[in-house]
Amino acid sequence: MKFSESWLREWVNPAVDTNELVAQLTMAGLEVDAVEPVAPEFSGVVVGQIMSVEQHPNADKLRVCQVAGASDETTQVVCGAPNAREGIKIPFATVGAKLPASDTDESNKPFKIKKAKLRDVESYGMLCGPDEIGLEAYTDDKIDGLWELPDDAPVGADLRDYLKLDDQVIEVDLTPNRGDCLSIRGLARETGVLNSAPVNEQDCSAVTASISDSVDIQLSAPQACSRYAGRVIRNVDLSAESPMWLQEKLRRSGIRSIDPVVDVTNYVLLELGQPMHAFDLSKLNGGIDVRMASQDEELTLLDGSEIKLNSDTLVIADQKQAVAMAGIMGGAETAVSAGTQDIFLESAYFNPIAIAGRSRTYGMHTDSSHRFERGVDPKLQDVAIERATALLLNIVGGEPGPVSVVEAVADLPQQADVTLTRGRLEQQLGLSLEADQVGEMLKRLGLTILFRSESDWVCKAPSWRFDIEIEADLIEEVARIYGYNRLPTSTISSELPIEVKTETQRGLPRLRQQLVARGYREAITYCFVDPEVQGYLTPDAETVALANAIASDMSEMRTTLWSGLLPAVRHNLNRQQSRVRLFETGLNFLPVNGELQQKSMIAGAITGSRTTESWVEKQVDVDFYDVKADVEALLQLSHSIEEFEFVKGKHPALHPGQCARIERKGQLIGWVGQLDPRVHKSLDLTQPVFVFELELKPVLNDVLPAFVGVSKFPEVRRDLALIVDEAVSAGDLCHTVRQNAGGQLIDLKIFDVYQGKGIENNRKSVALGLTFRDSSRTLTEEEINVAVETVVNALEKQHAASLRG
Repeated sequence: MKFSESWLREWVNPAVDTNELVAQLTMAGLEVDAVEPVAPEFSGVVVGQIMSVEQHPNADKLRVCQVAGASDETTQVVCGAPNAREGIKIPFATVGAKLPASDTDESNKPFKIKKAKLRDVESYGMLCGPDEIGLEAYTDDKIDGLWELPDDAPVGADLRDYLKLDDQVIEVDLTPNRGDCLSIRGLARETGVLNSAPVNEQDCSAVTASISDSVDIQLSAPQACSRYAGRVIRNVDLSAESPMWLQEKLRRSGIRSIDPVVDVTNYVLLELGQPMHAFDLSKLNGGIDVRMASQDEELTLLDGSEIKLNSDTLVIADQKQAVAMAGIMGGAETAVSAGTQDIFLESAYFNPIAIAGRSRTYGMHTDSSHRFERGVDPKLQDVAIERATALLLNIVGGEPGPVSVVEAVADLPQQADVTLTRGRLEQQLGLSLEADQVGEMLKRLGLTILFRSESDWVCKAPSWRFDIEIEADLIEEVARIYGYNRLPTSTISSELPIEVKTETQRGLPRLRQQLVARGYREAITYCFVDPEVQGYLTPDAETVALANAIASDMSEMRTTLWSGLLPAVRHNLNRQQSRVRLFETGLNFLPVNGELQQKSMIAGAITGSRTTESWVEKQVDVDFYDVKADVEALLQLSHSIEEFEFVKGKHPALHPGQCARIERKGQLIGWVGQLDPRVHKSLDLTQPVFVFELELKPVLNDVLPAFVGVSKFPEVRRDLALIVDEAVSAGDLCHTVRQNAGGQLIDLKIFDVYQGKGIENNRKSVALGLTFRDSSRTLTEEEINVAVETVVNALEKQHAASLRG
């Protein structure tokens, strides 16, 4: 909100300068965004009047004017303005005057008026247009020539004094809870409280009705509009012009002058904070009805836009149609025009909930909607009507009728009773204030003290303060008025114990580093996912739907990280990125027994070639064993790798022949495999994708590291080529070997799998490499042979394995 400092000082004039006033407002929570002078610096310019005009003897476009205002006698000035004529009053820069530098003057030095001779005729000064003294903003249209001042401008008066240009325009940025300060009256209250200065309320006494005319008012939507005031004023003269002082106050608040009726309603809005509207009475059909709009009801607004109303929009209607959007903008059909003789003034209280967001729905934002959305004093409507009536009668005349006020008392906001306790106040502010001092602050804020004791105050909030509801609000008010910058400060002290670092818990960054080293890039996707995508991946899982989703494709909480990763893979494939490796860490959300369970997970997806394009080797696409190797690389960071195993399993989103459960000590902790072809097709993926997902907690849990010395004794390797049934898994073979090989087995590898010539149907050859070593001695050949024989016997017994000849 913009306002003139001089206007504010008409209401309250504390003994502080502009800078101190601005600092006070900012520290009180009314942040000042900008302070700008009303006009640039100039001096020596007075109100002049052209007494006579003669043609210049040596120039067709120049005139010789005799101008009053600089002294008791007229002054001769040569002027080339086309509108220079006898009788008009204009700004007159006398000899010695200093005018603002022009925009084209790079030196930016003031322009000094000197005595001059133009075509052999003496000229003692300069007659000015608004642009020559930096006052272009004072005129609605660009003036080509002299600036013609009002007829009542006093000749000889200093122009700065006449227009009150030694003033500042202050712009404040208010928080939504301080709608009461969207007016000069509200700002004056705050300034008065901060400086213990008296506030000079303007005379808003009732204007005596001279006619009995009125308009019937009906509140069909009392919850949205619980108070409505109106008055008929007949025989107004709209040929009159708003006085300069009113136009100036509007201009300095960023509002241009239109006509006296509109100017007065805007003035009252700025002065008291009550939006108003005036209808042409002759264009209204019957009484006023404040109701909700019919769906798609049409209305043409004052700005000429034609809109179709929604059923949740409050309107002001007559007995025929909607004539205004309540609290936002009036309608064009009932607008006041130059031919208007009778008007109907309205002033209402609208529930902020009924107005909030409605203007933005139609792509608008008005001064009225800005105030109604934040809350207007519900006791202000008839006061505003009286103030506007008095102003209008002074400017355009007329005959006022009585003020009609209709209200739904049950729907009006109630003033809150709030208790402030001394103990809580001292605890929050860190200081003790005198009881009388606190009481005085509360009274200056407009609160009524209902009860006071040694330890607390019971107060009733004023009607204009919607934001005072609880004790914390009163504590904030006391802190604001006392001054945040005066509150005591103390150095925060706290114990900083050294946190215990659990050595059996690995950190997530190590897993991230491992995947990045293997060519992955980390992705971060939303927890809100597309229900359709999630349905393909976890069709049997119970999900959590969002009550107020951002969009239909972000309406469920994810049950798997794949719900975000796979659309990201698709996004990259659709943009010619054929080799994609992504991983993500985050939470999955699963309802369990009526409660939401959140699991920390790590997941990845790969597709495309195994290596980047190169002349060194041929491009080969990734397969199941590539993604399995990546998972094994994560698990091998643990000191208990033997506790993890891959077990054949079934998952609704994974290929039945390339899918494995990941278990730790028999407990399921994740999945790895290729996407099922049906899911692959449903997600519009253009090439095979392999995925994994692991629970973080069991992956990060580790055993306590322990030092083991490096053995100085040699290791011995024995290779076994086994013929087993095709259905026997390599994992089962390795598990049997580890159980029977003894403590000297330090490594076990599968280095070959073969099916084909020389191997029976439904059988396969699996080659195992067993490495033995003892840390205290050299193993004998007999010991190694016994261990190998034990392993072979166990494999033969448990898996019907035989050594390949």
